[in-house]
Amino acid sequence: MHRRLAILVSTLVLATGAVVVPSAATASANAMSIVGQRQVVPGSVNRTSINLEATYDARIRIGWDSRNVRVESIATIRNTSGASIDRVELNTVAPRLGAMTLTGTFVDGEPVDASVSDQTIVVPLGGVLPAEASVAVEVRYAARLKTSLSGSNWMFTKANGIANLYRWLPWVSRKTPFDRPNFGDPTVTPTSPLVRVRIVPDRTLKFATSGEKVATEGLIQTFEARNVRDFTITASPSFVTRSTTVGSTKIVGIARSTTVANRLRDEGARAFGKLKALLGSYPYPTLRVVQSAGGYAMESPALVWLPYGLETSRYRYLVTHEVAHQWFYGLVGSDQAREPFTDEAAADFVARYVLSQRRSSTCSTGELDHTIYYYSSSCYFEVIYIQGGNLLNTARTRMGSSAFWAALRGYLTDNRYKLVGSETLLDALDDATTLDLSSLFGPRFPRLY
Repeated sequence: MHRRLAILVSTLVLATGAVVVPSAATASANAMSIVGQRQVVPGSVNRTSINLEATYDARIRIGWDSRNVRVESIATIRNTSGASIDRVELNTVAPRLGAMTLTGTFVDGEPVDASVSDQTIVVPLGGVLPAEASVAVEVRYAARLKTSLSGSNWMFTKANGIANLYRWLPWVSRKTPFDRPNFGDPTVTPTSPLVRVRIVPDRTLKFATSGEKVATEGLIQTFEARNVRDFTITASPSFVTRSTTVGSTKIVGIARSTTVANRLRDEGARAFGKLKALLGSYPYPTLRVVQSAGGYAMESPALVWLPYGLETSRYRYLVTHEVAHQWFYGLVGSDQAREPFTDEAAADFVARYVLSQRRSSTCSTGELDHTIYYYSSSCYFEVIYIQGGNLLNTARTRMGSSAFWAALRGYLTDNRYKLVGSETLLDALDDATTLDLSSLFGPRFPRLY
């Protein structure tokens, strides 16, 4: 069987519990059955879009001692942008952090010459994909996990007995610079209705991922996630798991020691209960609060990272902030690189609100409508997180808490699984009151008002 078709028959393995190897003819039929008859037509339009619907079926091989990673991923993409495209742009940190080597790219089973630009893999479709047509784009690559936590290495590293794989899966996006003067997130990712990931380690490992485990075959574990913007993998041979439930949601603490796993579970449950009461429904059956190899705390769908070696005094705030991202970034997405206020200010505001930890900023008053590439490392947090959160709190006090929280829940409901900008959030608040909030928002968002 051709290696790149192995992913496509994983459903046969899962359904029967046995390995089923199809004939070459059957394998070829499986490749085309992803999208049916080829829908790419001759021509060129020099256009791509982020407004595409993609499902992902991936296999990732992880060498624990070697730190080698090999990925085979097929994105089945429907062109929901409203106009024709002739290429797709897929983002992953692997080129910047993992010394990635492309080992193959295919469109509907046919090889194409893709290129790598910064953190973006640009895949030509070999023609034009009309609106509402579909295509299967496969990317295969080899990379290696870092061993350090410096800079941004912590996103794709193995340290302290834990492997971090953040944004390893090539995901529909648009070209976005990876380098920035701060720790801002250089990402923008639309929601995928379905992601299936088959993890193939070379030794027994325990995994914490953005998905639910659906199958185990020896060392191999398969996970599925629905309505997610990314799929994070954390692995360790020594993970300990402790869980509880809050309502119908399972809260799981995962760490290398029972003490830390219990702490992560308890802080996760505490934060989740308070935030859900304010913000409304949570979209996933499980929330995992996971000890990462180190670096920064980080959000991803259905999972948040807390770095190894974290001081006890920092757990409560960091867990609460990252859990808040399940709504602001997870449920309602945004361009985190170009409009960081939309998710970071909102998440930090609600975290500090439930913890009663609001404080003033240590930097001078700044505009809130710039990209992450604009703010200095010393004032990015103080302007976007602290000043942005304080601005939202001022809106709350002017509107009244009942009107404010109702407006915020309405914003989350109306924009569920979408990508929106700061203007959408501010308009949702302004429209929910007879007060004119433009005098509050205008000086801080001169590009919008």
